[in-house]
This record gives sequence, structure tokens and C-alpha cells, in this order.
Amino acid sequence: MNGGEQDSVAAIVLAGGGGRRLGGVHKPGLMVGGRTLLDRVLRALRGSRPVVVVGPEIPTESEVHWTREEPPLGGPVAALSAGLRRLTEVAAVDSCPGLVPADRVLLYAGDQAAPSADTGDRLRAALRATPDADGAVLVDATGRRQWLVSCWRLPALRATLPASPHGVSLRSVLGSSSVIEVAACADEAWDIDTPEDLRRLRAGTDPDTGGRPR
Repeated sequence: MNGGEQDSVAAIVLAGGGGRRLGGVHKPGLMVGGRTLLDRVLRALRGSRPVVVVGPEIPTESEVHWTREEPPLGGPVAALSAGLRRLTEVAAVDSCPGLVPADRVLLYAGDQAAPSADTGDRLRAALRATPDADGAVLVDATGRRQWLVSCWRLPALRATLPASPHGVSLRSVLGSSSVIEVAACADEAWDIDTPEDLRRLRAGTDPDTGGRPR
């Protein structure tokens, strides 16, 4: 991959939600191996620019641009709509010589358990290899599409959004798009939904490096 292709990919991370099965805790702020879940996701997105995070602001290790859907907790499509608006705002002032404007965007959840840069690389490669596709989506072992681990052509993603996104599901909006399915490896499709998920992740994470043993 050359520098132009790398720099032309932006990222949106949806990091809101109520975390009801975890007692209402803000999941992206949970600590695992000395690092928040959100920072673990952001490390996997290094090389993407700009990166927009939709959710309540917390300290991060890398530079991000924050926004919230209005009203808060409006659901993932409302959050995506807010993220795309913020991405447009940032792109208007974040240009510099030699930087290729983003024409693709990685769409991730902020509570992924085992994100890696390789995931995004495979999604981008699949999308580049299929010019007529709208996006590339990770698919778990059961065949379920993981909409919040995906890569999209920006015009196609924007075109999917309804006029009233509040309370709308991602599947209902993105499900009719032309997508390439990318098979998940290991725990790529795993997110943190329950206390048991969190215990399992912490038990399998190196406390010194924050990584997971292979």
C-alpha cells in the first residue's frame, strides 16, 4: 500500500450507547491491559485520517475529533449521521499539501475486544479490489455481518442515510448496499457486551503490553 492510499482512508468510531448489560457503564472507557477499549480501537486505526469519534469525550492516546448525535442515545444510524457531518467539517479545515482527501471511511465500534490493524487492511483491500461495491463488511463465524467493522466509499455511505435517523437500525439502512463480505479471523468480530466478555478479555490480555497472546 502506498502513502496516498493509506492517507485517503478516514475513520468513524461509534462510542456511545448505554451499556445496559454492564450496568450502564460507558464501554469504550473500560480499562483492559492499561488501556481503554477505545484506545485499543484507535491503535488499530493508526494511518486513518481524520478519525471522528461519536460519543461522550474521554482522554485518548491519539488525536481524534469528537461529536455527539442530538439527542444523545439516538441509535447507531443517528450516531453515524453525526459522525459523517463532523467528518465533512474536519475535512474542510484539515487539508494540507500532499494529503489525499478521504474517499473511503472505516466504520468501527468503540467496544471491540480484539481490534487489529490487519482487519482494516483486509477490508480496504477487498473494497479496492471490487470497484463497483459500496463497502466491505466483516462477517463472523455464523455468517452475521458486523456492520461496525466495515469500510465504505464515502458517497455510497452518505447516500444510505435516512432523513430521520433517530432509532433506526444499521442493518435496515446498510443491508441493501452492495457489499463484499470479509471473513473474520480469531476474535475480530468480538465486542464487549456482558461482564463475562469483559472478564474473558482481561484474563487473556497481557497486563504489561496490553496485547493478547497468540
